[in-house]
Amino acid sequence: MASDAQADPLALARGHPRLERAVQRSRQMLRRRALVAGVAGAVPLPGLDWAVDAAMLARLLPRINEEFGLAPHQIARMDAREKERVHKAIGVIGPVLVGRVVTQGLVLRFAKMLGMRLTTAQVARYIPLAGQLVSGALGYAALRYLGEQHIRDCVRVALAAPLALPAPAETPAAP
Repeated sequence: MASDAQADPLALARGHPRLERAVQRSRQMLRRRALVAGVAGAVPLPGLDWAVDAAMLARLLPRINEEFGLAPHQIARMDAREKERVHKAIGVIGPVLVGRVVTQGLVLRFAKMLGMRLTTAQVARYIPLAGQLVSGALGYAALRYLGEQHIRDCVRVALAAPLALPAPAETPAAP
């Protein structure tokens, strides 16, 4: 079985219905945004894919944090003991974007984990059609990977600092 750090977020959430639903809603948002990133990756304009990826992640990661009750404004409303548990759990998990204000600069540093993708996608997009498809697929896969990592981190923090998750938002999440 995969280690806890590499386990599927839904598998980690198993047995916690509200956590499972938060994973499913987060993945739905992630899929929509990854499709947009994939389309942007296929457009042969240098730098457009990274700008779109950064913008998508800068909007997506805070929404995922909210699904798990881990957005900075949600943490600020917690009582002192809950805040302490959350901050300890975040510390144990490591340098993650859980509970932080997410900026495009922070997203770009986070995305450096996929630096090879930039080089491959930039080169591939100049090969007519097939290269653009490869570049788009890499854009989709990169955003999905980073989003899944973040969802997994949120699940791990929520499990480590047993929290009552917020009720799902009344309105559906925007793409």
